[in-house]
Amino acid sequence: MSLNDHSIKLALNYAKLQTKHYSKSFFLSASLLPKEKRWDTFALYNFCRYADNIIDKPRNRSVEELKMEIDHLAKEIETAYKYGESEHPVVKSFALIARKYQIPIKYPLELLEGVKMDLTIRRYDSFNDLYLFCYRVAGVVGIMMTYVLGFSDKRALYFAEKLGIAMQLTNILRDIKEDKNMGRIYLPAEELTKFNLTYEDIENEVFNKRVQNLISFQIIRANQYYKESQEGVKYLNMKTQFAITSASKIYQSILLKLEARNHNPFVGRVFVRLREKLVILIQELFKTRFWNPVTTLFT
Repeated sequence: MSLNDHSIKLALNYAKLQTKHYSKSFFLSASLLPKEKRWDTFALYNFCRYADNIIDKPRNRSVEELKMEIDHLAKEIETAYKYGESEHPVVKSFALIARKYQIPIKYPLELLEGVKMDLTIRRYDSFNDLYLFCYRVAGVVGIMMTYVLGFSDKRALYFAEKLGIAMQLTNILRDIKEDKNMGRIYLPAEELTKFNLTYEDIENEVFNKRVQNLISFQIIRANQYYKESQEGVKYLNMKTQFAITSASKIYQSILLKLEARNHNPFVGRVFVRLREKLVILIQELFKTRFWNPVTTLFT
């Protein structure tokens, strides 16, 4: 496939519009990347968002019909990898970058398996069970993004997974109220029991010291994953490092805001204002692009 192909240009423009529509902050960050990386990032985001929307926007389809839709998408991915092309409006641009950066097929397929988990799994017994879900829906996204952004050492992929886990754990804490209203509780049963809580407590929005301690425990764990992931930034292309460091700090700000609410997950969704995101983004852009004492292997 050639970038001069008009249909490719249309697919990439569609990916750009979808990215801008669904995540203004991600779109802003991606827009500051070098031109080539910018379009490739839009293509990756669009595929991940499309897969997620199959579940988040179920329309009037049954669980079986949604599973079938995901399975058809997985089959199209397999075919696109085989031939290097697709006429699917989303897979078309993703197939282009998958071939360009040699993204292993196991990663997009793992993502689709993670999406399917949300169709049938409403509770998780242990953190190990939850980790698999987080890995599939977020860890592999971080890994695929690392292929696009560029890295000098394969150890970057390990740390990208950890950042994906941290961000998904943050999503879970941010969306406890919203998720439980849809029948999903991601907090592991073993950990609820550890803090002498039940699923009914979460469903009824009980807020007490035990809930505070549970949320504090979850925040500490998420922050540990953020801290671990920082080690991988040095392996990234210097021109793209800011995209990862700013995303990490913006997401960590969500945890800080949850702490400021006395660890109460039922008040409503916490969010980082656009002005705050811009400040973080500019700071990280300056630090990694214009003032970075670390010399990477490539620029």
